[in-house]
Amino acid sequence: MECTVTWTGPAGTRSGMGFLAETGSGHVLAMDGAPDAARPESGGQNLAPRPMETVLAGTGGCTAYDVVLILRRGRHHVRGCSVRLTSERADADPKVFTAIHMHFTVTGKGLPATAVERAIAMSHDKYCSASIMLAKTARITTSFDLVEVD
Repeated sequence: MECTVTWTGPAGTRSGMGFLAETGSGHVLAMDGAPDAARPESGGQNLAPRPMETVLAGTGGCTAYDVVLILRRGRHHVRGCSVRLTSERADADPKVFTAIHMHFTVTGKGLPATAVERAIAMSHDKYCSASIMLAKTARITTSFDLVEVD
């Protein structure tokens, strides 16, 4: 896996702290820094997600992917899955994640709560590389709602 991240500041863009990431699979992701009123030259323009927001989003994508795949492989009728991640970060540099809570909303027909709970646990204990990596610095907790549909 590879990725090239390029600073867009010298290209005359609106933000002095914008970056474009081009992934090895050929996709482009924009990132930008938060505005800094005290030092505008050091801040961004809030034109795209912050780099650490993309880390959190990627972790959510990784674990949601696992949960859906595990439920499907178990022949469960999953119709939807979303995960809302909330986090806390260290006050001092490096401002690593220190706590992350993931709340899943899983929609399906006849989904047993035990199957959803097991899929979430398997993702966090075995499959989701991102959350397993972040667990080195952050306490990760999970919860879920199960929504029954016809």
